[in-house]
Amino acid sequence: MPPVETSTGIERIAAAFTGHGRRAALMPYLMGGFPTIDDSVRIAQAYIDGGADLIEFGLPFSDPLADGPVIHGAAVEALANGTVIEKLLDNVGPIAQQVPTLLMTYFNLIEIRGVERFLGRAADLGVSGLIVPDIPLEESAVLLGPCDDHGIALIPLVAPTTPDERMARICAQARGFIYTVSVTGTTGERTATADGLAELVGRVRKHTELPVAVGFGISDSGQASRVADVADGAIVGTRLVREAGEAQQGGGDPAPAVEAVVREFSAALA
Repeated sequence: MPPVETSTGIERIAAAFTGHGRRAALMPYLMGGFPTIDDSVRIAQAYIDGGADLIEFGLPFSDPLADGPVIHGAAVEALANGTVIEKLLDNVGPIAQQVPTLLMTYFNLIEIRGVERFLGRAADLGVSGLIVPDIPLEESAVLLGPCDDHGIALIPLVAPTTPDERMARICAQARGFIYTVSVTGTTGERTATADGLAELVGRVRKHTELPVAVGFGISDSGQASRVADVADGAIVGTRLVREAGEAQQGGGDPAPAVEAVVREFSAALA
């Protein structure tokens, strides 16, 4: 997918959800610094080559409350290997110039650097969006205004347990798209598409005209295809992080291994 010449991250995200030519957009996740910084950059490029429309670029953190054991383990390994966030961010720019790139992080990593400094750096790199799972609606003002000022979409999350009244308030201040968590619990592969997914997506659509993207638990192309039947985007994380780790442990190259899987997911969304 060629770079989109628009002025803000919010506009780039909107273009990604309309310009993919499939039933739904594909947004693969990667853990920055895993297995190494260089590997994670090559994995991001493999995602793009495999058909990614957007990329969720995770920053490693020691206490990732939303993440299951595979992604948590990747974060631990990235930190153990000496991954430094500033050095990692140096490598985001070339990826962000090709497809809309969203940083997935936790508020500690932003607060310790200062909100304005962190977002200014992200904007300079061309980052389009920010996903911060541990910032609730009631505290989101600390990021929403500054994100708007920098042209970065603050992406909210909703879940099956989110009451309609709260969902309406979350969607009312949403930017970019609605990250819809398909299951209760942390990230991880599931053996089947969540029951009630169509109902959940329908609930979200009652409160927004933004794209609805579904994540958590998408493990194979069949599940991705079922997501594309009802939603505007599919977010795939654990399956790809696991593939990268297994390739590396087996002495192989993680980049072509994950590219092959991304191509399968891309085809499933056609």
